[in-house]
Amino acid sequence: MSYIAQSTIQAVNHTIDALAVVGDYVRLEQRGGRYVGLCPFHHEKTPSFTVNPDLKLYHCFGCGKGGTVLNFVMEMEKLSFPEAVTLLAKRFGVPLVYEGPQDPGVSLRIQEFEEKTELYRRVAGSFHYLLMQGSEGTRAKHYVLSRGLDVETLERFRLGYAPADRRWLFRFLSKKGYSEGFLASSGLFSAKYPRSSFFSGRLMFPIADRQGRTIAFGGRLVSGEGPKYLNSPESDQYKKGQTLFALDQALKSIRQTKAAYIAEGYMDVIALHHVGITNAVAPLGTAFTDEQAQLLHRWAERVYLFFDADSAGHQAALKAILTCRRNGLAAEVVVPLQGQESAAVYKDPADILQEAGPEALQKTAKNVIIDLEYLIIRSRSFFDLSGSEGKAKACAFMFPYVATLDSEVSRRASIDHIADAFGVDRMAVFHDYTSHSNSTQRYVSREGKEEENPQTGGSIRMNDELYLLIAVSVHYRLYPKLRTSLLIKEIEDPCAKELFIALEECFIYDESGMDALLSRISREGLRNFVIKQAASREFSSNPDQLVSDGIKRVKQRRLEKRLHEIVMELRLVTSGTAKVHSEELLAEKMHIDAELRRMKEDKQ
Repeated sequence: MSYIAQSTIQAVNHTIDALAVVGDYVRLEQRGGRYVGLCPFHHEKTPSFTVNPDLKLYHCFGCGKGGTVLNFVMEMEKLSFPEAVTLLAKRFGVPLVYEGPQDPGVSLRIQEFEEKTELYRRVAGSFHYLLMQGSEGTRAKHYVLSRGLDVETLERFRLGYAPADRRWLFRFLSKKGYSEGFLASSGLFSAKYPRSSFFSGRLMFPIADRQGRTIAFGGRLVSGEGPKYLNSPESDQYKKGQTLFALDQALKSIRQTKAAYIAEGYMDVIALHHVGITNAVAPLGTAFTDEQAQLLHRWAERVYLFFDADSAGHQAALKAILTCRRNGLAAEVVVPLQGQESAAVYKDPADILQEAGPEALQKTAKNVIIDLEYLIIRSRSFFDLSGSEGKAKACAFMFPYVATLDSEVSRRASIDHIADAFGVDRMAVFHDYTSHSNSTQRYVSREGKEEENPQTGGSIRMNDELYLLIAVSVHYRLYPKLRTSLLIKEIEDPCAKELFIALEECFIYDESGMDALLSRISREGLRNFVIKQAASREFSSNPDQLVSDGIKRVKQRRLEKRLHEIVMELRLVTSGTAKVHSEELLAEKMHIDAELRRMKEDKQ
């Protein structure tokens, strides 16, 4: 059996830059002759993790873990010693020398990873050429340029175009010498039809890891029917809940500023980078996760949430604030500028760039409020504060946020601020919070693990949307019915939306079965929730009727919500505080009223 020569190991140890390697995972600061940071192996508020760049050692005085940089990479990447040596040797240009009989199994995982990322790099280059030079990509290129971007930005993010012909990519790669078996395992093709490309007729966004290696793709539909956005399926190299779009582009700026902007989509992030806000990243088709927050916390202390200015965007911001605070990140929220006419028109950063220009986007990005003030504003819009009951509910709405704060001093100061904001007694709010905090302890399971509390941001609560998507997940044969009845954009609940995307990916890949579906769900909590619900008997009776009724309920709730929004907008028009066309609102209201009447008649 072959093994890596000791001379190679010594050369790797001599060549590697300890600060560069550890700095990929931990934000380090120099204090005197030491470099310190928050330990990646346990949760802490005060840095006790140190790196000695001369001896190339690390040690944490909090948990006691320590060792060489090689040990550190093994721990962080879950690699064997030969795999870690191989990884670092290739990164720092050290030739690999083996002793003993050659073993083809050495570093197989790294070899497979490199082969796939190299394939993805080449595919990204081909897609990019088709966008910039190919006639079929003209429409997609015109679209992105019309959004206020320029060629330089397209080049920087390597945007591309996947041809409408689903067989094109297989033919192209086969001519380059790739085997059919390797391509079938690449994640670029349908499982049932291995010569059919997963992406077709789409504007392509390469997704990279923090080292800049292409590990997946996102695709935006340019024309025709189908989901607006699709992501590559998860794989060994790509876990969407643990990956952030454009982190490789943003990491230098995040390290320098110790802050990051979090937007919702690819185009939003690219728009921010285009105007010089180069510390912007985005989740990938899911809500902002704890894993993503922990990843950012290695280099950042604060995040600015720049989400869509609609109800779904506000809901995402509420949950992201709690996710940030749970993981040691301070959070602020970008809000429309006072008196900015675009506030009622432009939904997201990409829209602002396109319609109002770079300066407007730059100004808006700087207009932020701290998370506590944002939550108070949202709470005022949710509850009637004219009575004591509404004030009590408004205060209770803030308690999950208070619970995430680091210290008793911070919690008491926030409670006082909340009480003053809603005009109630500070001590009364403190007592209510204490009762709430005690009640959350009841959610500890017999195994000692905290179950998802319906009062916290990490909770999963059953609602009409999630109920419908779980019913379809249990009875996958009904997905085509759901697919033709509802659009993904009509689903607001993040968990239901993630299930919808997972089902769509299974449909495109011609996969069925709960195992295939669960493998495409990134959040462990949601996977467990689906498993628990699927194991119950609730979805076993009359599934066709369950799904039909569920689709009607979701559509009805969405129409009722939009009707409420229209009524509120009409009130603003009447009071003269908004500039919109009342005729259009009235026409939409009449249409929705008619639809709701029809739905009620169908039930009778």
